[in-house]
Amino acid sequence: MKTMRKHKQGLIALILVMTLVNFFAQAQTVKKLDPQNFENKLQSVNNPLLVDVRTQGEYNQGHLSNAILIDYNSSEFKSRLSKLDKTKAVFVYCAVGGRSNAAVNVLTGMGFKEIYDLQGGISAWQQAKKPISK
Repeated sequence: MKTMRKHKQGLIALILVMTLVNFFAQAQTVKKLDPQNFENKLQSVNNPLLVDVRTQGEYNQGHLSNAILIDYNSSEFKSRLSKLDKTKAVFVYCAVGGRSNAAVNVLTGMGFKEIYDLQGGISAWQQAKKPISK
């Protein structure tokens, strides 16, 4: 009985450790950056993927230069993300941060390794007087 109990405790401890390792490994791949650091990192990376996860209407009102639109609410959202190169750095933004945070979770689950999320979204970008394209 004692041996069985120790075995179960060991197994539970192992599962807990593996869960924590996985959590911290994912946390290291995703960075939330303020507009200035987002812009700096975006400029320092070769061939980054810049993804706007807002709607077409929001995108048309203004977006970051060279951003590709992949609407988070679209039925094609996951299939379009799956076509992106997982070895490239992905920079994601939305209006204020909610959809991009959800998109980051999807990207992480798909195996993307280097993900940057614009903290505060394009609203924070504009407040920081950063350029947008129309």
